[in-house]
Amino acid sequence: MTSLERVERPAAWAEPPAAIRFVLDAWTIAEGELRKLRHDPTELLTRAVQPILWLLVFGQVMAQTRAISTGNLPYEDFLAPGILAQSALFSAIFFGIAVIWERDLGVLHKYLVSPAARSALVTGKALAGGLRALVQAAMVYIVALLIGVHLRLDPVSLVGVALVVVIGSAAFATFSLVIACLVRTRERFMGIGQILTMPLFFASSAIYPIAMMPGWLKVVAQVNPLTYQVDALRGLMVQGATENFPLALDFGVLIASTVVLIAIAARLYPRLAQ
Repeated sequence: MTSLERVERPAAWAEPPAAIRFVLDAWTIAEGELRKLRHDPTELLTRAVQPILWLLVFGQVMAQTRAISTGNLPYEDFLAPGILAQSALFSAIFFGIAVIWERDLGVLHKYLVSPAARSALVTGKALAGGLRALVQAAMVYIVALLIGVHLRLDPVSLVGVALVVVIGSAAFATFSLVIACLVRTRERFMGIGQILTMPLFFASSAIYPIAMMPGWLKVVAQVNPLTYQVDALRGLMVQGATENFPLALDFGVLIASTVVLIAIAARLYPRLAQ
């Protein structure tokens, strides 16, 4: 039973501790978002087209030209984790437009009048964005295997990749929610979302090593959370790949980014209803 459900409880039922209630409320929100996906999975299928094209066309063409030096690692192996991160980013960054639709349909107001904490509502949205990205991760893995990428398929690596995908996507989904709270219209959100996705993608190590970047871009890449997501994915996903940063730092940056963005979004979330 969560605080979102307005059902009278028997007097003998004790109120769950605040931490447990927070988790239950967040999961209720996430489950509702995932239920929408089960009813209409076409969004994920259409979004899977772009990463497939990047791997099949861009990856194989650049591998033939040898224009990007990746050391002993084949370029397709280097690229696959970056495209997985890109796929998760592009899906998560437009997550905020669904929140604007909820405002227009009156669903947002129902959330805000519930006893659930605003942070629990935002955390549930973030978790849903992270879990949705796992479906696209599976598609990228299938294509990568078909083109001969040397993937690490041991259980520890797969669990690590899943955690990185969920945490990173949750961070960018929350970032999307912050943008939605600030702009509050679908038209503005679409324009800003398109402006932000490409700089985030190209100012990371997704398609070329940091060592190849000019000095100013290296600085930008080192403060870009997507760089750390790609770095962790590359080390966990591909045989023989090495990380630019310690794995603990990659996870630390992603978790810290998610927590900070959830805190910001929780403060801004009621503003969307105004």
